[in-house]
Amino acid sequence: MSNTSSKTHRQWPAPLAGDELRLLLDFLQFLRATAVNKVAGLTASQAAATPLPSSPRMSALGVLKHLTAVERWWLSIEAGGADLPSLWAGTPDPSWTIAPEDTPASVVAAYKAEWARVEKALRGLGPDDRTRRRSEFTVRWVVAHVVQETARHVGHLDVLRELADGEVGE
Repeated sequence: MSNTSSKTHRQWPAPLAGDELRLLLDFLQFLRATAVNKVAGLTASQAAATPLPSSPRMSALGVLKHLTAVERWWLSIEAGGADLPSLWAGTPDPSWTIAPEDTPASVVAAYKAEWARVEKALRGLGPDDRTRRRSEFTVRWVVAHVVQETARHVGHLDVLRELADGEVGE
């Protein structure tokens, strides 16, 4: 089976950044591209594999679906106040579940579509602003939270990619 997703351009954030929120979002974009690139070139079977006995629902596609749900909830809905459905309502968290129609290309496309929703939802907000949904967080806190969550899961993708086909590195 051939691969169904391709590499995404990554750019390291500017080292002399002066805009705090832009810097956080640039680091998030770098991590997003890294996550997508960890799936690029995998077959659907490799990307859906769950090789970790202690985490039987964790696959590369599941990680990307979960990151899509994280961005939807925290950035689009909580910070930006978008009127969208949550992607992780339920127990166990359904964002890790791979549906028969999920492919590397479709999951990456959904993740990238969420990036566009996030950009629109965050438009006009600054780091000190309160989130639009509940006002319980600053935008700074929410974006930093999503950066750390994404970085954590990129580490999982490093392991899953190495187990899938031996590829290591950035």
